[in-house]
Amino acid sequence: MQEHWLPLSNLDLLLPPLDVGVFFCYKNPIITSTTMEDCATNKITFGTMVASLKKALAQTLISYYVFAGEVVLNSMGEPEVLCNNRGVDFVEAEADVELKNLNFYNPDQSIEGKFVPKKKNGVLVVQATSLKCGGIVVACSFDHRIADGYSANMFLTSWADTAHPTNPITVSPCFRRSLLSPRRPCSVPPSLHQMYTPNSKFTPPQTATAPLLSRIYYVTAEKLHSMQALASGNGGKRTKLECFCALLWKMVARAASREGRGKRVVAKVGVVVDGRRRLWKSEKVKEALMGNYFGNVLSIPFGEKVVEELMEKPLGFVADAVHEFLMEATTEEHFLGLVDWVEGHRPEGGLARIYCNGSEGGSFVVSCGQRFLEGKMDFGWGKVVFGSFHFPWGGAAGYVMPMKSPLGNGDWVVYMHLTKEQLEVIESEAGVDGVAGGGRGLEVVTEERVVEEGLDAVDGEGGGGEEVGVGEGGVVEEKLAGELLVTEMVLAVRRVGRRARWGRRRRSEKGRHWGQHDRE
Repeated sequence: MQEHWLPLSNLDLLLPPLDVGVFFCYKNPIITSTTMEDCATNKITFGTMVASLKKALAQTLISYYVFAGEVVLNSMGEPEVLCNNRGVDFVEAEADVELKNLNFYNPDQSIEGKFVPKKKNGVLVVQATSLKCGGIVVACSFDHRIADGYSANMFLTSWADTAHPTNPITVSPCFRRSLLSPRRPCSVPPSLHQMYTPNSKFTPPQTATAPLLSRIYYVTAEKLHSMQALASGNGGKRTKLECFCALLWKMVARAASREGRGKRVVAKVGVVVDGRRRLWKSEKVKEALMGNYFGNVLSIPFGEKVVEELMEKPLGFVADAVHEFLMEATTEEHFLGLVDWVEGHRPEGGLARIYCNGSEGGSFVVSCGQRFLEGKMDFGWGKVVFGSFHFPWGGAAGYVMPMKSPLGNGDWVVYMHLTKEQLEVIESEAGVDGVAGGGRGLEVVTEERVVEEGLDAVDGEGGGGEEVGVGEGGVVEEKLAGELLVTEMVLAVRRVGRRARWGRRRRSEKGRHWGQHDRE
């Protein structure tokens, strides 16, 4: 195979070298495909599942060859992808714990470095972990400079579909960087100078910032609808994401006020916006290609307000403020202007201002992963029963990443990476605006209480209940903090297995090397 280079687009160059993790949990499998059958025992084993994952991964890398390459610097010092077929690292592991006993509440302890692998080389690393109950966790970490959540979802969906020989592959990735070429002459809207800054003007914080902790919460559809109804008024209806961001903004402000930082302290929130649907509306061919575009097509507008104002104003006012700054980043001109802004600062590069200089009142970014799990991620042994992002990125700003519940009932699974003080406020006071019917505090719920309320264990049979874990004869501590459902359990895990490289080594059906692409 001939090596070649895939340049990063101007929007890719806005991303620092960060890895994003995501994991998906499956029950003890049920045979749904004859290709998954172990001929000796006539049933699925961890070995057959791993073999199927590797085989499908190898086939998927024909189209998504960028994941089998590695990031190197070009002569200008900018990152590019060397498509050299180095392969994808694949980790096999065993965990001495049942799925229903996993500690999703504290992923720093249970998920980090155990179920979500650390990427040491390449662009992508994959891990499959067998559980004591016969379930399996499939996870991966990928270089954010190469793919955003939309691109990763395309890949994961294709990978799962490839594991089913009868499932047609309907999406092929587009690597055509000319779709995001700068204009001649460049034209930059003034608002972008307020959203982004050159790297040379970024000053790292001089004082130590509070450490950030990771948590995973469950938000029911009922609470989301109640929150949306509360925040929507004056004839306008705000989206669930806008309302959710507004609620978190108020909670972060409340945490700042508790620490006595003063009334003039400012709290900031940024929201990641995908530009694919905003670009090339007047050119149908390019518009269609953007639907399959692989790479980063993101912008991060943000808002900032005084803590006291955020606390005093109703949720609807704050949701309107979120909507207002989001509207600046929902046009074609905004994204074309952002491409031009980056062009004017190459090869130095830049980054979003929400990440710079911090904020005494707290700053965080919300990145919505609502498209994840739309493809159901069924590799041949059943649908996902639980999944989440994992992104302890190491910066000073917090990060919040909601995704749809795999139950398909409108609930959300929300990953949060915030300070201890902010998380404590969210857990104890998230219902202060009446979203949860007066703001319930924390409850300790026994296993009997869980059964009475119809809540089902993640690994249990039955359906329709919330995804909480019930230990064997143990006690589940369930926190109902407003609209946030938190489960807290104990995890015992040990890492074994081996690391193996897995990549494609043959030609595609069309007779072209799988690494070839449209260099336009």
